[in-house]
Amino acid sequence: MVPFFRAADVEAAVSPERALEAMRDAFLAYARGEWSMPPKVYVPAYPAGDFRAMPALGAGHALLKWVTSFPGNPARGLPTVTGIVVLSDATDGMPKALLDAAAVTALRTGAAAVLAAETLGRAGASGAAVIGAGVNGRAVARTFAAMGREVVLWDVDAERASAAAAEIGAGVAANREEALRSDVVATVTPGKEIVVAEGTLRPGQHVSLMGADGPGKAEIAIGELARVHVFCDDWEQASHNGDLAHAVEAGVIERDDATALGAVLAGSAPGRRDGEDLTVFDSTGLAIQDLAIALAAVERAGELDLPQVPL
Repeated sequence: MVPFFRAADVEAAVSPERALEAMRDAFLAYARGEWSMPPKVYVPAYPAGDFRAMPALGAGHALLKWVTSFPGNPARGLPTVTGIVVLSDATDGMPKALLDAAAVTALRTGAAAVLAAETLGRAGASGAAVIGAGVNGRAVARTFAAMGREVVLWDVDAERASAAAAEIGAGVAANREEALRSDVVATVTPGKEIVVAEGTLRPGQHVSLMGADGPGKAEIAIGELARVHVFCDDWEQASHNGDLAHAVEAGVIERDDATALGAVLAGSAPGRRDGEDLTVFDSTGLAIQDLAIALAAVERAGELDLPQVPL
């Protein structure tokens, strides 16, 4: 019998604070070569969406996340992200737990966005703005709030933004332009259209780009990406999917132009240069992040009333 963590169980097991701690440890372990991550595999089902298979190995465990992204689903009353995470013992191959993939994804998205902001943001930066109030956007806002930041939300759906703000205890930006003026910004959109146009950002800001996590998606204009200090979760993955991929294809960004967040955390690469530096973190979502959340959830398995799945 293998325990199954439903979405509510994942959320009960892993607080935003614990997720942030686990995320830091995961990026450090990956940067040091202690954890490994074979390439993410996309199974396109366009134009509706896609499937993704994401493996990782670390801390004596192996993980596979089979997850979807179908942006049109909410209009049909269905979630954008669904799937399952399988955690196995790397010493004997036996399964240890099954977890709801959407809940794991939301937690690690929130933690990664905030970890990047806390690592790369300007000292003394004030509040944070989150653009996109879907499931993952709410997770980002919730994590910022847990770290004591004042948060405002903006979404193309004003009612969704208001509901999310009430749930989290956040404010609502009057418009997208107001949100983009915040010292710290996180964009968590479907990546179908540019959110950060060329010339939008000002010195000293930090932006965590969390939505463009697959082929054809983008949240920032290539010209804007060319004039900022670029960081990413993983060069190999980011340079082939999402925002960085467009800039690489256009010849605007090369390998030496982007710094891995894990390298900054490990002290092997510099982060923000000064208070005027304009930093941008491009996230495409890593399997090591899912592994970090799964391991944190399993730590609390004995405290929860989890259903058991026969295998």
